[in-house]
Amino acid sequence: MTVRSSLPAAERVLIVCAAIVVIIAGMRAAAPLLVPFLLALFIAIIIAQPLNWLRQRGVHNVLALLAVVSGSLVFVLLLALLVGSSVDDFMRNLPRYQERLHDSGLAVLQWMERQGIVLPADFSSNFFDPAGAMKMVTGIISGMGSILTNGFLILITVIFLLMEGASLPDKWRVAFREPEASLQRLRVIMDKINHYMGIKALTSLATGVLVAAWLWMLGVDYPLLWGTLAFLLNFVPNIGSIIAAVPAVLLALVQLGVGSSLLVILGYVVVNVVVGTILEPRYMGQGLGLSTLVVFLSLVFWGWVLGPVGMLLSVPLTIAVKIALDSHEDTRWISVMLGPRVVPPRAAGENGG
Repeated sequence: MTVRSSLPAAERVLIVCAAIVVIIAGMRAAAPLLVPFLLALFIAIIIAQPLNWLRQRGVHNVLALLAVVSGSLVFVLLLALLVGSSVDDFMRNLPRYQERLHDSGLAVLQWMERQGIVLPADFSSNFFDPAGAMKMVTGIISGMGSILTNGFLILITVIFLLMEGASLPDKWRVAFREPEASLQRLRVIMDKINHYMGIKALTSLATGVLVAAWLWMLGVDYPLLWGTLAFLLNFVPNIGSIIAAVPAVLLALVQLGVGSSLLVILGYVVVNVVVGTILEPRYMGQGLGLSTLVVFLSLVFWGWVLGPVGMLLSVPLTIAVKIALDSHEDTRWISVMLGPRVVPPRAAGENGG
């Protein structure tokens, strides 16, 4: 009889909960080291698909790795050059935009008072401060900017992860006595994660390009910056598109007026409906979604643990956990609870009858 089996169920639950708390505290303390590694891991998962595509067509492993890594590096450098100047210029002009937004908010409150709607004196500072919305965006931008300082470390980690991935099955077979069952389960998990990350990266890229093009046509300042933000936050379903739209709408309001800000809102709604409601469900497949509540809670949790970058990685991390839970019969019920609404089998049979 093992020590674990002799413990009452309540004590085992308490031990598991204590272990989870310790792990979370350790992750939060190690966030400066953990965030670059997680970014490298998800970048490696995204570019593993074109790497495998080249390998399947007879390209040597080293040449395929060099081609994929070089292409990714060129893409990131071009994006940094195009967006970097916009970020610097926006940060310099941020106080002016915040002042104009504050003045616009006061004008709205004064109009409401003239209509007989009297609000508390501290309402503007506590509940109606449009300028404060820009601070959230600057926090995300600053968090991403700090990651660039670890760019070389991330690149090296991506290369080693891709090189190690090819030899993992052989190591797995040597390390375990009966490896095929667990190896097959690992393949299923990795295939689902690769599928999700690949489709999500493509749809996020399409979202960013369409948003940047629409804002450029309307004449809103820094369209590349807001397109990049839409690309990054599209990895956070539902909530991310709202957060990405806030700064562009506020900037259009102070720069071009109410009519243009309404057109900006219309553009974001159309792009996210087409991409998020039509394209993603068609190619993503069933069983990879999360409920809206879980998306929000994961955004808050991973943002608290890992900082601003944790908000961008929140849904991919939670999706990876959900896929891993779904691969085991004993934990599949947790995966179902994390997912979106489903029709119970009995109700489905009644509807079919």
